[in-house]
This record gives sequence, C-alpha cells and structure tokens, in this order.
Amino acid sequence: MPFLIIIAIIIFVFMGTPVIFKQKRIGKNQKLFTIFKFRTMDNEKITFLGRILRKLGIDELPQLFNIIKGEMSLVGPRPLTEYDIKRLRWDSNYYKNRWKVKPGITGMAQLSKICNVKISWFYDKYYVNHRSLCLNLKILTKSIFIPFLGKKKQTIK
Repeated sequence: MPFLIIIAIIIFVFMGTPVIFKQKRIGKNQKLFTIFKFRTMDNEKITFLGRILRKLGIDELPQLFNIIKGEMSLVGPRPLTEYDIKRLRWDSNYYKNRWKVKPGITGMAQLSKICNVKISWFYDKYYVNHRSLCLNLKILTKSIFIPFLGKKKQTIK
C-alpha cells in the first residue's frame, strides 16, 4: 500500500489529476466492471513517466483493488472492453468458455511477444481448459521477470 501511495504522489506531481484511470471492462460471465490502472497518458499520448510505469507493469497495480472486490484474479485472460470484444469478433458462442473465469492482471497471452488475435485466443482457451495452481505459478513467475528481461517466446505447459 505505501508503494501505491508513492506512485500516486509521483503521478500527481508530474501529471496532475486524475491519478487513476478507470475503464469499463468485461469480466467473468461477461459481467461489466470498472478496472483501475495508474494513468499513463496525457492528451492520448503515453507520457515519459507512463512509459516507465508500463514497462515495469506498475500501471497495473491498482487492479489489486479489483482482485479484492472479486472482479479479477492475479492470473487469467486479459479483461477486454466491449469494443475489443466486437472488434475481435469474440462475442459469439464459440468464445463463451473464455468468460467462465475471472480476468487476470497477467496471463499467458500477455506473456507472448507476438500480439495476434489467433495466438491470444489459443492462450486464453488453453488457460481456461488447463488452469491449475501449477500453471498459475508458472505464469506469475514468468510475469515477474518481464520488466527486466523483456518478452521472449514463451512456452508455458
């Protein structure tokens, strides 16, 4: 908690208010919820401070409040906006299993260096069908090192 307060003060000093970015996302059972993140943009551009926060994953830390509220978990598919779901065409019955689990701060698709709709769907589907404590620990361990080592070709099985 003190770390979050320090980051909030730094954002306030360098970027002003609001410190927290809020956005509607779709969660488990396609329920709408408000996600919290540290603000990293100004006038639709990523700021210098925002770039650092994103690279280190610090911008995601306010999502711990979403976990406390029961809307998210540490590991799971990325929480998407309604716009993203329509853009990706993931609103059909074919994709319904994705919404059976809580979205996560990190997940298999977020670890992939390649950002691709088919790869994201593959990882989300794999996670939903094979989730376990062991898989979650593997994902969390790899996620911890991303800010320091960068994203590399990930194989988690």
